[in-house]
This record gives sequence, C-alpha cells and structure tokens, in this order.
Amino acid sequence: MAKLTKAFIDKVQPPADGYRIHWDETVKGYGLRVTAAGKKVFVAQGRVRGKAVIVTIGPFGLYPEDKGRAKAQRVLQDMRDGIDPRDVKKQEEATKVTLREVADAYFARPGKLKQSTKEEMDRHVEKVFAAWEHRPIVLITEDDVRKRHREMVEGGLSGKKGAPASANLSMVTLRSLINFAGRQYRRADGTPLIQRNPVDVLKDHWATLGSRTKRYIDKGKVGAVWNALTEARLDPKNCDALTGIDLVMFLLLTGARRMEGAELTWDRVHLDDDDPTQGWFHLPNPKNGHEVYLPLSSQAVELLKSRKRVAGNVHVFPSRSKSGHIMDARAPLETISGIAGLHLSCHDMRRTYTNIAMRECRIEKFRTDMLTNHKPRAEDVTASNYLDLSRLDWLHPEAQLIGDWIEKAAKVAHAKATGRNVVPLRA
Repeated sequence: MAKLTKAFIDKVQPPADGYRIHWDETVKGYGLRVTAAGKKVFVAQGRVRGKAVIVTIGPFGLYPEDKGRAKAQRVLQDMRDGIDPRDVKKQEEATKVTLREVADAYFARPGKLKQSTKEEMDRHVEKVFAAWEHRPIVLITEDDVRKRHREMVEGGLSGKKGAPASANLSMVTLRSLINFAGRQYRRADGTPLIQRNPVDVLKDHWATLGSRTKRYIDKGKVGAVWNALTEARLDPKNCDALTGIDLVMFLLLTGARRMEGAELTWDRVHLDDDDPTQGWFHLPNPKNGHEVYLPLSSQAVELLKSRKRVAGNVHVFPSRSKSGHIMDARAPLETISGIAGLHLSCHDMRRTYTNIAMRECRIEKFRTDMLTNHKPRAEDVTASNYLDLSRLDWLHPEAQLIGDWIEKAAKVAHAKATGRNVVPLRA
C-alpha cells in the first residue's frame, strides 16, 4: 500500500506484464491500476449485497488525483448503501438514449413488425416528432405531448390544415416507443426508467374522428369524386402527385388497404390484353397474413395500364422517397374531401368500396369479405377448412359490378354538372 499522491503516481513504474493495482493506504478500496503499457487508471473496489465489485473511476490525467479520490469515495459509499455503481452507469447511459435510438431498436426486433408498419412509424418519428428525434426520450414531457397533439389536430404537419387522424395515430406510435423504452431501460434500483408514459395524458383528449362506419363517400357523391380524380389526372403538378391520385383511384376500385396498394409491385400484377376478366393482383403477406389473389375490374385494369413504369423501381405507385413507393396521398384526399363533405383517409376508400358492394350492387357479405380479404370467422367451418380462399378470380363478376357502378355514377354526375340530364320537352 501507498498514499496515492500525484508524486507517487508520476513515479510509479509499469509491471513487466499484465497490470498491478496499488491500493491507497488511507481510503480502503481506492486504488490505481497500472498496466504493462503504462496506462494508469483509478479504480474502486467494494462489496454490494455480499458480492465483490470493482469499477473503473477514470484515467489519471483526465481525473487529477484529488478528483479521482473524491469520486472513488462517493462510489464506495454507494456500495456500502447497497447501490451497484454498474447499475448507476447503466442508468446514466439510459437517460441519454434518444427517441431515434429507441425507434431503431424497436424496429430491429426480428419478425415483430411488418415493413409497412416500420415505415409508417418511422415516418411519424421523422416528420411529426422531428424536433424530438435526437432528444433523450426521458425528456419528453406530458406538456410536450399535449402541445404537439394539439398542433397536429389543428394544423397538421404543414400548420395549415388540421389532421386529427394523423395526430392520434402518431401519438400511438410514440406511446409504443416509450413503453418499449420503459421495458428495456432501468434505473439503478431496478425500476423502469420511465415510470409513467407521457402519452397517457391524452387518454381523455384524443381527437374526435366520428364513427368509422360513417366515414365513407355517400353514393350520391361517388360519381363527382371519381370525376374530380379523373380531371386531376389530366394536369398533375408532378409525377408524385399523379401517383397519389392513381393510388386513391386504385383503392376505390379494389377496396385494398393503403399499404397493400402503395407497396404493390409490378411482378404481383397480371394484366391480360386479350381477356380483361383475367386481371388480378397478388398480396403475398397482407395485414391479416392470408395470401390472396384478388380480381381486377376492367376499370382497374385500364388504370394500371396507364401507369408508366419507372426504370429501376419495381413499384406500381413509385415515389422518390427512401421506401421507393408513395406513402401518402394527402393532396387528392383533400380535394375529394371537400366534395364528399368529410375528412377522408385512404382507408375510407375501402369503406366506400364495401358500402357500394353491399348496398348498391347487392353483393352478399361473404363475397364482400373475400373481395376485401377479410378472413372468415372460425365458426364458418366450410370457409375456414375447405374452400381455397387465396385464388379469388371467381369473384371477377362481383369486382366488375363495383367498377361498373362507379363508372355509371361518374357519368350521371357529369350529366348533372353539365345539365345534360335535362331534356327540353316539345311545345
């Protein structure tokens, strides 16, 4: 033992190999580790809950002797109080973990999330929570959550038009990430780093969206909506704008989910020039996990044939985004929302498709469920265990009924708008 003064530390010689610890004669458990390479590091050794623990304080130079001694004394006192300094270090590191780092760890879990879900959540982190992306997640407060949610409800991402649905959905993403952080990171005493999820403050303040079953385009406005989309296709602002318009039209003609359409690739589309009844698109891994080949109406076939393929991009609805495909169709949705008289989302095209199928085309529920790729109920033994519900080309007549109804509604709306539905009577 020796008194670890600066003079002693300056003169101490490295061992021939390995390392040697010189213990201080006045502070029990405080020492200087010297390696054969000449590196000198302060250490502290004690017992925590009956187990021997040795921790590194820091290198001599970065820590002058008096500061190294003072920190060692604090660490040794924590050990006597039953606090493991290694847990304290983990807590300190955990408090610095950012929202971006938590999101990356959450997305990296193998087999837990579909790629489309990762992309959607990542978009929320990058766009909605851009100001917080590199902030330690423990510093996100309830006041922050309230303010950002209100901003999204009232002004959306642009600050000009409210987006209540996006406001709610982005906060669900944030809640999931913070819950994950609470499970993965701990305090020195073993309790979760995040005791209360700040998003819980919204429990009684979620933006009102209205009944989901009522969020569809009324039959009397479907034609006008279709005509507005058709007209918008004639003079789009750019390629992405046209892609967004076409995606909305495709969803209305097929009832597909937003990402099922957005992620569609050309190798999963079959168009037959000789027989339009043989058009279909393939969903190998849809939301419900049930692979399916869905029929395309002649209207959907015509829409897809008009799409120009982009060299180097396999997507039917490509974009310059990092995903390679369109993620949002806000502009055309805003246009038709004004016509429909309600705030529409891509999923509302699916609801509209279902209502047209059952109410206007009188297609039975079982066939409507199949066209929208809903699994049959478990109690439906025949459908669940005997029918091949992956190849649905036999439902082409029903898909065509829906396409024809939309086309006819568009003609009626055009006639009304131009006055051609009025025929003058002879005097």
